[in-house]
Amino acid sequence: MKILVTGSKGFIGKNLIVELKNRNYKDIYEYDIESTSTDLDHFSKDCDFVFHLAGVNRPKDPKEYLEGNFGFTSILLNNLKKWGNKCPIMLASSIQALVNNPYGISKKAGEELLFKYQLETGAKVYIYRFPNVFGKWCRPNYNSVIATFSYNIANNLPIIINDPNAVLNLVYIDDLVEELISILSGKAKKQGDFYSIHPVFTKKLGEVADLLYSFKLSRENLFIPNMEDLFTKKLYANYLSYLPKDQFIFDLKMNTDYRGSFTEMFKTFEYGQISINISKPGIVKGNHWHNSKNEKFIVISGSGVIRLRKIGENEIIEYYVNDQKLQVVEIPPGYTHNIKNIGNVDMVTVMWANECFDPEKPDTYYEEV
Repeated sequence: MKILVTGSKGFIGKNLIVELKNRNYKDIYEYDIESTSTDLDHFSKDCDFVFHLAGVNRPKDPKEYLEGNFGFTSILLNNLKKWGNKCPIMLASSIQALVNNPYGISKKAGEELLFKYQLETGAKVYIYRFPNVFGKWCRPNYNSVIATFSYNIANNLPIIINDPNAVLNLVYIDDLVEELISILSGKAKKQGDFYSIHPVFTKKLGEVADLLYSFKLSRENLFIPNMEDLFTKKLYANYLSYLPKDQFIFDLKMNTDYRGSFTEMFKTFEYGQISINISKPGIVKGNHWHNSKNEKFIVISGSGVIRLRKIGENEIIEYYVNDQKLQVVEIPPGYTHNIKNIGNVDMVTVMWANECFDPEKPDTYYEEV
């Protein structure tokens, strides 16, 4: 299948093309502002499907709306008709087509042109009215508030919120691309005259800004956002794409002494925390127990022995662990426990606890194994 993508260097076009290539679509004609009329003529003659994403949304002169969103669409359709190419065509319209402003009027005119083209030629058309789309590679400080807020917050720049209660209807770029590619296999979702994308997230502007600020703060408090919430998961992926290139890395606080170190790595409100424990040769750490807190230990470097004893009993349980066979040792409540490095090099243990450490309620009681 030979696929023509107009607006190929735009936000949606770029994401669509890389995913088409990921799925082994090899014959992709990329048309953008630098392309020539000869290119368009050739592509129109040869293509088997058109993703028509090109358009104008922030012109210097409002007249450019019709020229870009209606005029270019006319040229494209005329080229297809010239070559008798009745391949399916998808049009990226906007929910603004319902609004009586220059941009909305131009988008509405483009839709009507496609419907007329369908009647004249019998070609299948897929018209989508996109809401606000967010995700990687969207240009900040242009026409996307999500991209602007994400970029500014990630880069320590201020944001302006005129109305925190303003409601946004949002679609994530990967969901949009998935839907567009589904057209090629006949699985597109239609509602009335138009095709739709799911899910659409309805959020208040202030709510989105608060989430983005919490992502920034997560480097300090180590709390990973709630990935069970689908919008949070997608917004966080979007936010990370705007980090400055020299700030992909950040420090963790290592609590060190003669025994080695203990470092909290990540925390969650739902699933506790993960820490990294480094023990010097011969060192014993622990000798405490918990009422309700439970843990999992994995030695990933070096070798050691984990000992446990049920409170009130004398039997000692031992597990010898090393980096040659990774195993998880469960630490149940009510068992005092310790871990000893029995090797000649530092031992590294990944430790998970089902709850984050709370100094007000540590649930940790000293007792020798």
